[in-house]
Amino acid sequence: MRTVELVLDDTLDTAVRELWRILRAAGLRSLATHTHPSNRPHITLAAAESLEALPAVRLPVPVRLGPVRMLGRALVRPADSPRLRELQAGVWRALDATNPLHAPDVWEPHVSLALNLPDRQRADALALLAGIPAISGHAVAARSYDTSTRTVTELGAGR
Repeated sequence: MRTVELVLDDTLDTAVRELWRILRAAGLRSLATHTHPSNRPHITLAAAESLEALPAVRLPVPVRLGPVRMLGRALVRPADSPRLRELQAGVWRALDATNPLHAPDVWEPHVSLALNLPDRQRADALALLAGIPAISGHAVAARSYDTSTRTVTELGAGR
């Protein structure tokens, strides 16, 4: 399985990594502890078996990161903009995408802060990060993560 992901500009990347650090310092689950070289703040657009039909990914794309919230068992910052939604819908339509959660009408764009957050940590994590203001920036690069080889491929400019 291959993902199509957008990585963030330095301002947004730094802001997300700071929240990872704050969670970890408080003894809460955080992506700061995920040390795989591919780990960095990103927005997943879709997942598919093949990226052969991937359309051009025109960058940069404006992104606004909203207040921290839960999305299932993940602690996230919602990420949104009309241009981001337009790009994601185009990627979804072009690929033989497999995850129904990436269908444009149900997709919830976000950047993850902590995955599989234990029930007992949810209230503490939300309270700790309450009041974090929204921040705007851009997605500046596209990449693909291969779930079988655990490797990242940069998708390059205009791709």
